[in-house]
Amino acid sequence: MLQNCIIAVLLISSWNVFSQSRNGYFLTPEILVGKTMEANTGFPDSGLQTGFYLNFSRKHDSDEELWARELKYPQTGLSLGFSDFGNSDLIGKAFTIMPTIQMDLLKTKKDKTLSILMGMGMSYMDTQYDILDNPFNKGISTKLNWSFKSFFYYDAFKLFKTQSRIGLGYLHHSNGHIRLPNQGLNSFLLSVSSQFQLKDQLRSVRHMTKDTTRLTQTYFSLRTGIGQNVLSQAFNDKKEVYSLAAAYGKIINGTFKFGGGLYYRFYEKYYDHIKNRGDQVEEQVPEYIDHPFRYATNFGAFGTAEILMNHVGIEFNLGINFYKPFYKIDWQLSQGYTWIRMVDGEPQIAYVLEELNDYYKLKRTVSSRLGIKYYILNTNDHPRHNVFFGAHINANLGQADFSEFSLGYVRRFNLKKKTVID
Repeated sequence: MLQNCIIAVLLISSWNVFSQSRNGYFLTPEILVGKTMEANTGFPDSGLQTGFYLNFSRKHDSDEELWARELKYPQTGLSLGFSDFGNSDLIGKAFTIMPTIQMDLLKTKKDKTLSILMGMGMSYMDTQYDILDNPFNKGISTKLNWSFKSFFYYDAFKLFKTQSRIGLGYLHHSNGHIRLPNQGLNSFLLSVSSQFQLKDQLRSVRHMTKDTTRLTQTYFSLRTGIGQNVLSQAFNDKKEVYSLAAAYGKIINGTFKFGGGLYYRFYEKYYDHIKNRGDQVEEQVPEYIDHPFRYATNFGAFGTAEILMNHVGIEFNLGINFYKPFYKIDWQLSQGYTWIRMVDGEPQIAYVLEELNDYYKLKRTVSSRLGIKYYILNTNDHPRHNVFFGAHINANLGQADFSEFSLGYVRRFNLKKKTVID
């Protein structure tokens, strides 16, 4: 159910951004070749990774869209992709759907463009980790996974209405910590693509003037969310994570949203492990047993940056955990070494606890969050009240912690206009 909600937010958001512009339609087939990095020691051998992506996009080339002007008139779209990781039996293939945004970085004297494309979506993986049949592929252990794409493109040549490009970039697939192992698959790839213009671009309505209006607006927001994750490979049942957060900040030119706030989270997996007097609880933290709710909680502060595109927002948060006591046990169990041993003819997981090193201290302290929001009201209209749905992946530093579906409210105040001279 949670994954269905997340997929719905991604699809609604991508369709909304894709359908906003009245300008040029583009179809871009892309062939990719490269290499999948080893996800773990003993990872299965893989040959050349190959893939094919088909991107449907639109150009936003009008001053009527404030966010498009601020982002230098990007293209937004929806990608459908296929990847073969070079070992069909043990690593398999991925089928991807992903909303994308492509922005120009610079133009050369010959009117060639260097651009960057970023995408975040979902992939279906046809091969997963299996404790008996596929124990050395610890990269993927679920059928549905998050997928991320980041590519640089350089225009090679243009013929009629077709722009040929070469690309270099990175693909990542992982499940957001809803099942372990989850080392993820990371690939570095080269690509060749051709962008076909399906509909002539309307004449630009950009206003060439040195006078621009700078808009600023303060805001306050509240959100609540429900997520899922697991404790370790030995305790691999999905449990819920409940969260609350509040933030205050500023919106600039209706596009760039910056702020900071506080968050609170309750981890059901921590609570259950304490209540059940699970591994390491009685030995290391017996005082937790009398207060399982207290020690299953987490709170901290965060800074947030978001790009608003009419009904859609792309958000990144970076935070500090003030209190997350059970992460000590979480780290030892989830990061420790595991192997299979036979007991009375049955396979069982055995493990060695991970040590509490400096990397543990850093990941216990730093939190991050990345995702997409869909706003009910158009953010370009500066509504005083708005409601949003969100799909996010939360992490301890850069390692996935839990996938989350959220519902939130935004209150805006004091829209101020100021004329500035470039």
